[in-house]
Amino acid sequence: MHENTFRRLPLDPLRGFVAAARHLSFTLAADELHLTQSAISRQVQTLEAALGVTLFHRGVRSLQLTADGSRLAAAAAGWLDEYARLAAAIRPSGARPVTVTASIGIAALWLVPRLRDFQQRHPETEVRIAAGNRVIDLAREDVDLALRYCADRDTPAEAVKLFSETVMPVGHPALAAGLELNAATLPGLTLLDYGEPGFPWLGWEHWLQAAGLEGVRPRTRIVFSHYDQLIHAAAAGQGLAIGRSVLIDPLIEDGRLQVIGSQRLPIPGRGFWLIPAPRTMRSEVQRFADWVVEAARDGSAG
Repeated sequence: MHENTFRRLPLDPLRGFVAAARHLSFTLAADELHLTQSAISRQVQTLEAALGVTLFHRGVRSLQLTADGSRLAAAAAGWLDEYARLAAAIRPSGARPVTVTASIGIAALWLVPRLRDFQQRHPETEVRIAAGNRVIDLAREDVDLALRYCADRDTPAEAVKLFSETVMPVGHPALAAGLELNAATLPGLTLLDYGEPGFPWLGWEHWLQAAGLEGVRPRTRIVFSHYDQLIHAAAAGQGLAIGRSVLIDPLIEDGRLQVIGSQRLPIPGRGFWLIPAPRTMRSEVQRFADWVVEAARDGSAG
């Protein structure tokens, strides 16, 4: 490539373009790269201006690659994959952190509060937490381990189940102490709901139906897109939430949340899993994986 041509081609926007092409969504690409939707849009526009072509057909609620966009996406994805493999091969082994992907809820409520223990045991090991609700392809991206909540049947053979899922209603002790959820009390209560599709058992409708209260309306509902925000709102006394036993145990132990009643709902066939990337595990990654399993076992025993 001629040097002047190379200088005119912007390389930084390629990652944003490839992510948008893979998801056919600027919003999902922004979530993946921890940028704003407008930043991804600007990156694509910069690339289109430099190349003199249109890369996407933009609809009101849709995004489709043009023929030029499809050609560039296929080639650029290969370039970035090759760059990632080369970087991994030439990077000094001692300088590589252990990179862990986890959903925002698991990272904020379970992993991060326990990391201090690992750091005290292994201060020489750097850990990078990539928190996000997108499921990362461990075979293609530079990630060592995944903490995932998923169906048991969807996990690979090398995955380790950390704990099962059980849910129950919880609230700040000022609201939950002595409270019975029934047709008389529910109309005066605020319910905090999880609005992410695909997880109905984390919303109130699932629990109310199991309790025979599906026809009773609460005073109001507040819907959250991130589970950790919902739980922190419950701990602040803003309403009642459906708690996931594994994630809220520390908040119950230190008195910020209290379980309401005695009913627990196990969610069969699902759980929290530790999944390694399909490659040879470095010694520091193995140490972190062993620590996660130990922390999960200690928590289950407690």
